[in-house]
Amino acid sequence: MAIRRVLVPIRNDGKGENVLDHALALTGKTGHIEAVHCRPAPDDLLPFGVSVPAILREQISKSGDDLAKAEEAQITKQFEDYADARGLVLVEIGKPHPKNKLTATWRIERGKQANMVSARGRLADVVAVAKPDRDRAMGRNTLEAALVNTGSLVMMCPPLSPPEKIGNHIAVAWNGSREAARAVSLAMPLLAAASTVSVMTMAGEKLELTGAHLLNFLSDHDIKAAHVEIKAGSNAGKALLEGAKSVDADCLLMGAYGSSRGREMVFGGATQYVVDHANMPVLMAH
Repeated sequence: MAIRRVLVPIRNDGKGENVLDHALALTGKTGHIEAVHCRPAPDDLLPFGVSVPAILREQISKSGDDLAKAEEAQITKQFEDYADARGLVLVEIGKPHPKNKLTATWRIERGKQANMVSARGRLADVVAVAKPDRDRAMGRNTLEAALVNTGSLVMMCPPLSPPEKIGNHIAVAWNGSREAARAVSLAMPLLAAASTVSVMTMAGEKLELTGAHLLNFLSDHDIKAAHVEIKAGSNAGKALLEGAKSVDADCLLMGAYGSSRGREMVFGGATQYVVDHANMPVLMAH
């Protein structure tokens, strides 16, 4: 079973094209890209916790609606130009599309992007999102919604051009946890299609389910993999990224937020380090 449907949320932040490039590098020459732009609801434009007179509320709503329409026209044109340049076949929403071609749909919805991702991401093989911009406090809610609320595999895309093919060499971060096992399960189509799979474990770490256990499981599915031990050091997230780079992987596959998300954001953790510092595509599951 191949990766067929990739959900790509797009906002007017200049990151949409890069995320679409990553989605295409993941799916290859066949697959379906579901691109969605969200228009803010009128109440989302009002200041939080402040009483706003009715006449001002109406003015803000109308102004926001006018701006949203102009933005939607611009983003729609950009997506259509992108699809034309990349050879994507645009199909109508809800209509059958050819399985032997690279197809796409374009949708505009009203509401918060994180809410849309939480719902529509449940019927996607992969949810592709931009790496959050911590300095501008953008993108974290979307990434967390994809991870926590969808049950799907999530691909975080760094602001760099993707490799020609994502998934040719996959580095698997393995610690035997439920999250790591779920990531492997969801990524089985990618692992089966990969030329090289490197299973990384931390040297000296005692695991109930070892790297050898995972290699045996993958072998049962005719997936050949190599076991690589990496030095843990004091920062597991840094070790994972350096380990993936050292084996020349094009992406990292890992379980996400094995600890509390709040605790990781406050005190740091492997997932949060990877989210903040990754410069390669990261495939994650929670």
